[in-house]
Amino acid sequence: MRAAPEREPAGPRMNEDIRAREVRLIDQTGQNLGVVAMADALARAVDAGLDLVEISPDATPPVAKILDYGKYKYQEQKKAAEARKRQKIVEIKEIKMRPSIDDHDYDVKMRAIKRFFEDGDKVKVTLRFRGRELAHQELGWQVLQRVKADTEPVCKVESEPRMEGRQMVMVLAPR
Repeated sequence: MRAAPEREPAGPRMNEDIRAREVRLIDQTGQNLGVVAMADALARAVDAGLDLVEISPDATPPVAKILDYGKYKYQEQKKAAEARKRQKIVEIKEIKMRPSIDDHDYDVKMRAIKRFFEDGDKVKVTLRFRGRELAHQELGWQVLQRVKADTEPVCKVESEPRMEGRQMVMVLAPR
């Protein structure tokens, strides 16, 4: 039986785990000390009572900073939590209309569309044809062109009007 392969620990390498011979060292005050031998950098970190943490492993030589690793990890977690909190999931809201929609009904739907754009959501405008209305698709086309013209300042057309079975669909996204 084989032993399980050792996994690379999550997070940056620190202290003796840093594999480079020399590092670009930044001390605890944030001052750049230039390129220093690994042993010297480690000794400075021990003297300060802090950890040597590899901040930028892809640089040549890698950038290492003398800091308190526990505090650094806590700050990173706070940053990640803040980023998650600010993240907005864009939803697609659907507005259904008919080719023979009346002016007042149209105005109510337009207010709803504008409210969706204020919330940062996309809007899918669906125009459903029933019965013989399908023979007059140009009426539906005119309604969607009117929607497009009325919402032009606040949105852009992501998907032009197209037929999907018995309905005409257009997708709008906020600017």
